[in-house]
Amino acid sequence: MAKKDFSKKALALHKKLGGKITVSSTVQVRNRSTLSLVYTPGVAAVSSLIARSKRKAQAAVARDYTIKGKTVAVISDGSAVLGLGNIGPYGALPVMEGKCALFKTFANVEAFPIVLNTQDPDEIIETIVRIAPVFGGINLEDIAAPKCFYIEEELKRRLDIPVMHDDQHGTAIVVLAALINAMKVVGKNINQKNKRIVVSGVGAAGVAVMRLIKQFAPKAAIVAVDSVGIVGRGRKDLNSTKKKLITEKIIVANEGGDLAKALIDADVCIGVSKPGVLTAEMIREMAQHPVIFAMANPTPEIMPDEAKKAGAAVVGTGRSDFPNQINNSLAFPGIFRGALDNRVTKITDAMKIKAAKNLAALVAYPTADKIVPGPFEKGVAQAIASAIR
Repeated sequence: MAKKDFSKKALALHKKLGGKITVSSTVQVRNRSTLSLVYTPGVAAVSSLIARSKRKAQAAVARDYTIKGKTVAVISDGSAVLGLGNIGPYGALPVMEGKCALFKTFANVEAFPIVLNTQDPDEIIETIVRIAPVFGGINLEDIAAPKCFYIEEELKRRLDIPVMHDDQHGTAIVVLAALINAMKVVGKNINQKNKRIVVSGVGAAGVAVMRLIKQFAPKAAIVAVDSVGIVGRGRKDLNSTKKKLITEKIIVANEGGDLAKALIDADVCIGVSKPGVLTAEMIREMAQHPVIFAMANPTPEIMPDEAKKAGAAVVGTGRSDFPNQINNSLAFPGIFRGALDNRVTKITDAMKIKAAKNLAALVAYPTADKIVPGPFEKGVAQAIASAIR
């Protein structure tokens, strides 16, 4: 189906439905007896039980007796929405609604969209802290880098429920799963000093991808490339996040140059940047049997057919109309399903790596055109959820 057809049908569907989610009662209130249980006077007993609990225990008791135990807030300021950029809270709302629909569809997680009419990091943090008592988890979405790093870390410090910026960590989990299976296809061990991974794009997704890959394969040489060129020590324009990638030895930073230079003899290129930055000539200069993940949406860094003609052994994109869709929808429903079920307070790197391994294992025999499962395949959410405990 052409993009124009998708757009027309999507507009018609959204207008007809008036949104993609609804709130429904878990109990049917059909008589006075039930009314007295779900509302006054019966509900006073539940409120009193929670209020009488010790202050530190109130959240735990609320999880047992209220929606808190099964609900996730999907929160955005609209500053970095899909491939649309900074379109604000109203523009972000349909995307957050869609995310909530996927939570319910794939993992039976109740989720509610919240878009904030501020893009100030501290105001975002304060707002989320104040509404957190309602929720069992916070899914941050489409918040621009570098402020997204500060917002997430501060919320993790201040809240006792799991907080995850999905653009970072959901993406990183699925990329790592795809990388694990792609390496099986090409017969390489990525955890070696002579193995070179180039990441094009050093925003939220790129930084998280590099950090998780380094945790999984500490010996691998990772090179980061932004819109200026290779992220290296000689650069005077680096923000604090990029500087940390160097000081924490996540990336190799002793060289300069552009993406073309970075890709010479590279085994893997992971694109989380923009359309058209990767060329066939660059792929031809890579190591034998190169792996290409071109995940810019809706138009990838290079189209799959062009990448294959240039010698790519495995190609993945973020799109559903090509093989190997590397999309965070494979990860986030299961992550919060596991977090809610096990009352996890923080989602750790160990959990993410385990989730990636579990996701990769769902493809028993990886091939060039099948390195990750599809979102509708059975067991995806359960495999991810089992790692979050």
